Amino acid sequence: MTISLADDLALARTLAAHADLISMRRFTAQDFTVTTKPDRTPVTEADREVEKAIREGIAAARPHDAILGEEFGATGEQDGEGRPHRQWIIDPIDGTANFLRGVPIWGTLIALAIDGVPQVGVVSAPALGQKWWAATGHGAYTQRAGAQEAPIHVSSVSNLGDAVVSYNSLPGWIDAGRGDRAIALATSAWRARAIGDMWAYMLVAEGAIDVAAECDLQPYDMAALIPIITEAGGRFTDIDGNDGPWHGTACATNGLLHADVLTVLK
Repeated sequence: MTISLADDLALARTLAAHADLISMRRFTAQDFTVTTKPDRTPVTEADREVEKAIREGIAAARPHDAILGEEFGATGEQDGEGRPHRQWIIDPIDGTANFLRGVPIWGTLIALAIDGVPQVGVVSAPALGQKWWAATGHGAYTQRAGAQEAPIHVSSVSNLGDAVVSYNSLPGWIDAGRGDRAIALATSAWRARAIGDMWAYMLVAEGAIDVAAECDLQPYDMAALIPIITEAGGRFTDIDGNDGPWHGTACATNGLLHADVLTVLK
């Protein structure tokens, strides 16, 4: 049976809708237990419950595909280079710190990478009442609660001095020894904000802001963002200009500003 990217995108959207039911129930009730992982980041029962549900859905619909998730690690066969041909990459609740404090900026991220390249991405932020999705060659879309789905596109701002940027976590930049670069980016722009987590990147895809960059990330923090941003006309690399979600940092722009932003960050 031939599986198309449209089929995979439909599956990812279905899985995200199921995840929203779980996460919103726990978010509203605030009845979860919080523990701390070895890297000192918080994790809730809701993170695990959401990832477990997504994994079960993938196993039922795509039993031969590999999975990489934040809470339960990697499963599935690897190729000769140590990377699966088809790998689902899951962040069950991106923005757990917000989730546990009752801040609505969090979401479920589901991606499908083929030979290491993210080709399908879904970001669902139920507390914000919005979701975004894309697949390579199929465009990027968003839908707000109660509204019709709509295509999205990045901005046309071409001068960094006219741009709005999000540097997300300043301590992350400092810990990476690049605090001066974050400050240089912020002061080069028209306006700078620390919006944080997946929302900053979706605002880039929508054209509401022009740049989002960040240090100290994992593949599951980034994989779902990449198809959405690129299908919306933008560009996503690490802060050294390397493609993909595998290098620990992120730089997402409207494409027009990408070279200038990388110059500042280097």
